[in-house]
Amino acid sequence: MSPSSANVDPAELAKFSELAHRWWDTESEFRPLHEINPLRLGWIDSIAPLHGRRVLDVGCGGGILADAMARRGAEVTGIDLATKSLKVAQLHALETGTPNIQYREVSVEALADESPAAFDVVTCMEMLEHVPDPGSVVQACSRLVKPGGWVFFSTINRNAKAFLLAIVGAEYVLGMLPRGTHEYAKLIKPSELATACRSAHLDVQHSRGMEYNPLTRRYALSGDTSVNYLLACRRAQA
Repeated sequence: MSPSSANVDPAELAKFSELAHRWWDTESEFRPLHEINPLRLGWIDSIAPLHGRRVLDVGCGGGILADAMARRGAEVTGIDLATKSLKVAQLHALETGTPNIQYREVSVEALADESPAAFDVVTCMEMLEHVPDPGSVVQACSRLVKPGGWVFFSTINRNAKAFLLAIVGAEYVLGMLPRGTHEYAKLIKPSELATACRSAHLDVQHSRGMEYNPLTRRYALSGDTSVNYLLACRRAQA
C-alpha cells in the first residue's frame, strides 16, 4: 500500500516532516510528548509488562515512546509514513545504542496484512486524530496483536473543554504546540473510540485521563477523560 492510497492525510505527513529534525529537542514543539512519555510508558508497563514482549508502536514519529519501550526490555518495531521522522528515529537509536528496536515505513493496514497476530502489545498514541479513517487503524491494530494481547490508544476528546484546552490553550495561548496541530472535527469521543474497539474485537479494560497544570507545568494521569485520554484494550482470545 503506497502512501498515496494508504489511510493517511498528506497535509498531516507534511506537517510532522517539517518538524522532524526537532523530535528529540526537549524544548521544541515536541516538548509535551517528552513530558508525558514517562506517564504513558509507566501506565502501559503496569498493565502489560514490556520486558521480553514483542511490541509495535503505530505512528511512532521520531521514536520517543518506541525508544523508551525498547529500553524497558521490549523488542520494538516502530512504524510511520513520515520518512523524515523515521530517519530521525533511526539515527537517534543508532547514536544512543538503543537495543532491540527497528523502524519501518509502512502503513498499519499493510503491516496487518503482512504480519497478523505478530505482536504481544500494540501502541497507537496521539495518532488517531491525524488520520482520515481512525476506525481502519483500530481494526488493523487488533489484527496485529496476538489473541489475549494488549492494544493501547491515546487521543483527544471532542467537546468544548477539549477545544478550549487542547486547541485554543495549548496551540494559541500557551504556544505548547504549533498552531493547526489539531483539528476539532477530527477529535474522537471515548464512546466513539470504544465502539470502534468493540467492532474490532477489542475489549476496553482500562481508561485514564491526562491533565496538564499550567502553573506547575506538569502532567498527571487522572480519572478525568474530558480532554486527553488513554484506553487499554485486550484482544479477544481465539
